[in-house]
Amino acid sequence: MMTVAIVVLNQRSVGLARQVAAGCADGVIYGLDRRTTGVDQSFSEFGPTLRSLFQQGTPIIGICAAGILIRTLAPVLGNKAQDPPVLAIAEDGSAVVPLLGGLQGVNDLARQIAQVLQVSPAITASGEIRFQTTLLSPPRGYRLLNHPDQAKGFIAEVLGGATVRQVGEADWLESSQLPWSESGELTVVVLPHETGPVTPTERCLVYEKLPEQGRLAIVGTGPGCAEWMSPQVRRTLLEATDWVGYRTYLNLVESLRLRSPHASRSPSIQRHESENRVEGDRARQALDLAATGRRVVLVSSGDPGIFAMAAAVFEVLERGENPAWQGLEIEVCPGISAMQAAAAQVGAPLGHDFVVMSLSDILKPWSVIESRLQAAAQGDFAIALYNPVSKQRIWQLDRAREILLQWRSPSTPVVLARNLGRTGQQVQVKPLGELTARDADMRTVILIGSSQTRQVQRGEKLPWVYTPRCYGEKGEEGSRQ
Repeated sequence: MMTVAIVVLNQRSVGLARQVAAGCADGVIYGLDRRTTGVDQSFSEFGPTLRSLFQQGTPIIGICAAGILIRTLAPVLGNKAQDPPVLAIAEDGSAVVPLLGGLQGVNDLARQIAQVLQVSPAITASGEIRFQTTLLSPPRGYRLLNHPDQAKGFIAEVLGGATVRQVGEADWLESSQLPWSESGELTVVVLPHETGPVTPTERCLVYEKLPEQGRLAIVGTGPGCAEWMSPQVRRTLLEATDWVGYRTYLNLVESLRLRSPHASRSPSIQRHESENRVEGDRARQALDLAATGRRVVLVSSGDPGIFAMAAAVFEVLERGENPAWQGLEIEVCPGISAMQAAAAQVGAPLGHDFVVMSLSDILKPWSVIESRLQAAAQGDFAIALYNPVSKQRIWQLDRAREILLQWRSPSTPVVLARNLGRTGQQVQVKPLGELTARDADMRTVILIGSSQTRQVQRGEKLPWVYTPRCYGEKGEEGSRQ
């Protein structure tokens, strides 16, 4: 994907630029050298730099007044069909205004950035506002065969009251608010890929449907709240045609699907939900959907690579059950893990070396879990425990405590965090010697300190819990490294 230039003129805008860059694929921050620090690229002359980027076809996001961008680029404006996207963002992030590049996706870029900033984009294109679609710039997977001038004439007639009939199928057209009629005065034709030569006219728009390569993204939405979801994951979810996942995890992001800014221009996102203990089947379903050319997102909570769906997908993929899977584009999008979120609630209990384990013996024998617990305890690691207790597994946590007490003091701090980022969040700190199976369930992550883990009391509030980064007499030396 082409680099997007995010241009800032003062230091106050750099933080906002970083936020915007996190929501843009390949966003590069350009900063005026005498006024900004901590940018990706510095420049000394605003006008020549901006015009050079524009003439190279680079999309431009200016965190500045719209008028500055317009006056600066006016001398190099030429062919409307070739103008790259240019948009302005208010310095306080309150407004996202597309200026140029309507045929190159500026409105989609504006929606994308507005979603990151949680504002509404200031889109003014008449056809797009009235018909909830843009005929000049079809969504990914389609190509307009008409000359732009022909298409502009077509749109002018529709805006003037002409009706439209459709030949062929395209969900993004059918979900629009164009004035459809079986006896329409104008025609929109959707052709399969490589149908052959066609001659579009001002009264007939012709789109070619491309054979799009399938894509599977395995994402982690974080523990639960929207603030802990990365801009990359949010963007990937919104660009999908299909979501696959455990029902509870899909429900956590359902509101995002319903308010997708692309819903009027692309096929609605389809949900494919399942129960929790069918990871292999879920992975196959996601791969099979992607193999048909769909843009599929497999949804996990937390991080998808930590006791989640990424490993399940690659395990199924390695078996080679379906040759069509081999050509898929597969991406893993990281998320904040439950152990990170739990640690943040009380300070830094994972501030030094730590071990992460699951107490579930469904996919590995208890003998392996027990030997690893003993090794982690003997090695004096802080320990993060996932899946500590379920309705069927009620003794494992008590046994884990017994093993740990062979090597740890009963006063070792234990953090229990339940429903992180969701309604009913609960966090408590108690001594290891008092830990029981009644303290946890499958929605609880447990952090157990090492021999070095300490507490800082805060009156009636939960104590701060942290594990120092250095041991004993090496403290001062370690802090300087």
